[in-house]
Amino acid sequence: MTVTPLTNESWGFDSLCFVCDERNSHGLRIPFFHDDEAATVFAEFNLGEGFSGPPALVHGGILMTLCDEAMGWAMIAVAGVWALTATNAHRFVRPVRLGRPYRVEAAITGRDDAGVHATATIVSVPTGKLSVGAEATFSPLGPAQAARVIGSEVKPEHRHYLTDP
Repeated sequence: MTVTPLTNESWGFDSLCFVCDERNSHGLRIPFFHDDEAATVFAEFNLGEGFSGPPALVHGGILMTLCDEAMGWAMIAVAGVWALTATNAHRFVRPVRLGRPYRVEAAITGRDDAGVHATATIVSVPTGKLSVGAEATFSPLGPAQAARVIGSEVKPEHRHYLTDP
């Protein structure tokens, strides 16, 4: 198994991403990783009271954001496409409690005329029990679209991830 850290800089763009960039003082600062053998992207997190929704629980919007981020990284690292979220749906099965360890994991489930499809889960690290399940469809980007989104041309070694214009 090869696990590789996922950083914006390694993919050729600079971003103060709310979820993953450690430089964003207002963000979650959660590092993501690519497990090439399992063909997944994952991160472990433990959120404090600043991310509360109901007392003692993580805000549902933050949980949706974590799933979206994981699936977005899966688009790049696993599916090999630059893409933006087109649709998503989430199921909240169990509460995610503040101050406890969880893991978010995403995988690619298919590709068709609608786009590239992915799923994500958030599970409790100690118990392995599912807390959140998500699925989404992403729209692949062409070269001009990707350049507008990331603010620069896609690095030459990653251009094959772009769709035809």
